Amino acid sequence: MKQASRTALLAGMALAVPLAPAMAQMTATQQEAWAASQEKKAEQALQGAKTDPVEPEQRDRWAPDMGKLTATGGVIQVEGAGGGGLTPWALITGYGTRDSYGASAHYTYVATQDYKLKSYGVAVGIMDRVELSAAKQEFYGSLAPLNNLRITQDIFGVKLKVAGDAVYNQDQWLPQISVGAMFKRNNGIGGLGAVTSVKQLGAASDAGIDYYVSATKLFLEQSILLNGTVRLTKANQMGILGFGGDKNDRYQPMGEFSAAYLINRKLAIGAEYRMKPRNLTADNEKDYYDAFVAWFPSKNLSVTLAYVSLGDITIYNPKRQDGVYLSLQAGF
Repeated sequence: MKQASRTALLAGMALAVPLAPAMAQMTATQQEAWAASQEKKAEQALQGAKTDPVEPEQRDRWAPDMGKLTATGGVIQVEGAGGGGLTPWALITGYGTRDSYGASAHYTYVATQDYKLKSYGVAVGIMDRVELSAAKQEFYGSLAPLNNLRITQDIFGVKLKVAGDAVYNQDQWLPQISVGAMFKRNNGIGGLGAVTSVKQLGAASDAGIDYYVSATKLFLEQSILLNGTVRLTKANQMGILGFGGDKNDRYQPMGEFSAAYLINRKLAIGAEYRMKPRNLTADNEKDYYDAFVAWFPSKNLSVTLAYVSLGDITIYNPKRQDGVYLSLQAGF
């Protein structure tokens, strides 16, 4: 501060020396006007000296750049990973580019005739390369004899982009390819009296890991997105009914497929299909599929509405479970 004042004072003196002869010829009013203008210039110089030109850059260093195209982070699927509603995609969540990061939080509600599923969590995309996610699922029965049923599950996910770029590789057939894993733990059963563990329903374990590889190709000119995922899994109903069972307790490859059409920058429609294993005698598990509409009013918000079919869920309510899927996602 003192150095800045000294600098402004010396600048004023340097200007005054060569102008001294001219000032002698000025009237008192002109001299006062000249002095006022010099004072104003000195004040401006002082303010400039107090401003650090690097400070704005430092403030923005950690802010996300939001540089990716709208919808290219996908939505958050029911297990917490970036993708569609039922299956993960190779896309990394959020709108941060390879020089930044992005994050999102979601809440998903699925209701069929006899069951309800809630899923909520957060996901972070780092440098458009790595995705980390955490989600919780809550599963409820709504029809006797399972009307008091409650099962919860925790899911932690990691995804790594290993090849391609869905946006920038438009001149190549190579899709964006990512590999991932979902670490799942079933927290037990409530509401069924003496039945408190999925193992009592025939599951081999209450914890498991899903491994997957996803390939996503975006055709910008045609406004079409295609995705294929192969998942190695032992999970029964995504793990809600445990892992492995009395019929099978080994990893099996399951195919998952998605297609979406971008009507415009803010609206997409599509469909998904997800194959399921059949490990339990107590659960004649069927494949999942859905048809969805996703709306992106901004990069900070998305809403997904879908018709979903989850097939049979346990032999105790042996009918196809069809219903509605609603997901809200906020992020950057």
